[in-house]
Amino acid sequence: MAHVHHHHDHECCSHEHHHHHEHHHDGMKQQITTIVVAALLLVVAVFVEHHYSLPVWQLLLVYLVPYLIIGFGTLKEAAEGIAEGEPFNEHFLMSVATIGALCIGFLPGAETQFPEAVFVMLFFQVGELFEGYAEGRSRESIAHLMDIRPDVAYVEGVGEVAPADVTVGSVIIVRPGEKVPLDGVVIEGRSALNTVALTGESVPREVDVEDEVISGCVNLSGVLRVRTTKNFGESTVSKIIDLVEHASEHKSRSETFITRFARIYTPVVVFAALALAVIPTLWNAVQGSMFNVQWIYRALMFLVVSCPCALVISVPLTFFGGIGGASRRGILVKGANYMDVLSKVDTVVFDKTGTLTHGQFAVEVVHPDSCDEHQLLHLAAHVEHFSTHPIGAALRDAFPDEATDGCRVSDVEEIPGQGVRARVGDLLVCVGNIRLMDAVGARWQDCHHVGTIIHVAIDGVYAGHIVINDRIKEDSAEAIAQLRKLGVTKTVMLTGDRRAVAEHVAKTLGLSDYHAELLPADKVEQISNLKSKTSDPKSKLAFVGDGINDAPVLARADVGIAMGGLGSDAAIEAADVVLMDDKPSKIAEAIRIARRTLVIARQNVCFAIGVKVAVLLLAAFGVATMWLAVFADVGVTVLAVLNAMRALRV
Repeated sequence: MAHVHHHHDHECCSHEHHHHHEHHHDGMKQQITTIVVAALLLVVAVFVEHHYSLPVWQLLLVYLVPYLIIGFGTLKEAAEGIAEGEPFNEHFLMSVATIGALCIGFLPGAETQFPEAVFVMLFFQVGELFEGYAEGRSRESIAHLMDIRPDVAYVEGVGEVAPADVTVGSVIIVRPGEKVPLDGVVIEGRSALNTVALTGESVPREVDVEDEVISGCVNLSGVLRVRTTKNFGESTVSKIIDLVEHASEHKSRSETFITRFARIYTPVVVFAALALAVIPTLWNAVQGSMFNVQWIYRALMFLVVSCPCALVISVPLTFFGGIGGASRRGILVKGANYMDVLSKVDTVVFDKTGTLTHGQFAVEVVHPDSCDEHQLLHLAAHVEHFSTHPIGAALRDAFPDEATDGCRVSDVEEIPGQGVRARVGDLLVCVGNIRLMDAVGARWQDCHHVGTIIHVAIDGVYAGHIVINDRIKEDSAEAIAQLRKLGVTKTVMLTGDRRAVAEHVAKTLGLSDYHAELLPADKVEQISNLKSKTSDPKSKLAFVGDGINDAPVLARADVGIAMGGLGSDAAIEAADVVLMDDKPSKIAEAIRIARRTLVIARQNVCFAIGVKVAVLLLAAFGVATMWLAVFADVGVTVLAVLNAMRALRV
């Protein structure tokens, strides 16, 4: 029953994810419908006003219909803000200004300003629509992580049980091809484990009696009996899934510029308007002159004029343009706030395998001892002919014509933890590690090259060795150099791989630091350390990775960048930026695009605020009319939007 329940859980998750996406799409449609309906009703209201002379309050009712349709969301947000004690946001400003415009018509001797109120609100919603579309694509869905969650554990003497129900100290049996369900220690059997889902390392790990195994690995070759050392909740797999699920809570969303701006701008404007209404009126009262509506009218005008439509629309649009431009270059940015963060990155942390290196093995050097290079590769490729191991594949790739050269291969025998032995023609060839060489009595030689070293013996005589390595990507060095140019001070590599390999890669690429032999949880810790060390609060940390094991780290960094071409689904879901073609040099490009986008956004802000201040001063002195204000705003918006479009061109 427990097993069935688990499956149901999984279904529910993926369904939820799908549902969320649909929901986003419907939301957009609904927004567009609302805008269109309100615009049409506004046209009707203007028609009614011009053709029928209605008393002011009846006219107000006619305009309230489109106003409430388009403004309901904004008014609601404003009310929520007030209720939460954080009133000063852009919604509040919009509400005050438009309600002010609706009230003007009731002042004695003043013109009605109903259409402006609706128009300003319509404008604001169009801006919100753009912003919503740009932010669009839903954030993390963790459903993909379920790939590493084992469904069942086979307990000796009991049978199949849900992993959550296995007690510590039970003996479980893991057959080839199955996932290790819980952390434990091998008590019998030998095998190789594929740890790629957890560590991103593509070399299978050999395990023997007494060795620890961690959950989430896939057992490749032999049957293992494992005594569990942790229950399911404490095991590696469920910890990683937890890390990802909670990592986004640690993340400070870089506040969007508009929200920060509104927090300062709104109170200033509201209090300025109040002062404008009250002080001259009081002054007149002191002078003993008549009570004058004029200053109240000006104060309300001031509020309407102060609506930052141009800003509220052009800034998100600029970011949207930048995101669009980046996506043409194969860089997907999942939200405007990440553009902001990207432009401030000064520490870039890399995962090694699959990010700086290809994550695929290839023969790097061949050191023959008692035969020639060709012969050595030829024999090794034949022996590994049936191997599923990535190293076997690398040896086959290095000698592609082995299938057609007519050599007979027989008696292939895999020796777990050592290598493979087979007859090629009449030669008995052993290909494997030094344990295998010792077993057949071949005097092996060590190698100064860094990598996985495969030794070969022919009829018990040492024939030489082949060094296999994960190849560094062609543009990795270029990527690091470009980041340097952009003023990124720290480039750090984290890897689960051996120290020697890590040091070699770090030296070759000119990285400023590296940490090796890390498990996923250690990587998260390293990121937290690096983040706490930065002296400048403005500087941000980017992490670049692929594999599932990187998902928690991607979610923990200020901005997580995933390699999309070969990266795992989970990493792509957890990341904020996805590089579609796996080229590390795209990171520098992403930072460049982000910086350019921010420059354009700043130009728009300065321009919009400049014009706004000019019109506000005119309004305060009673020179500007409401329509001048609205047109200034529309004009500025059009220019700002055109400027924002520049962000699209990369």
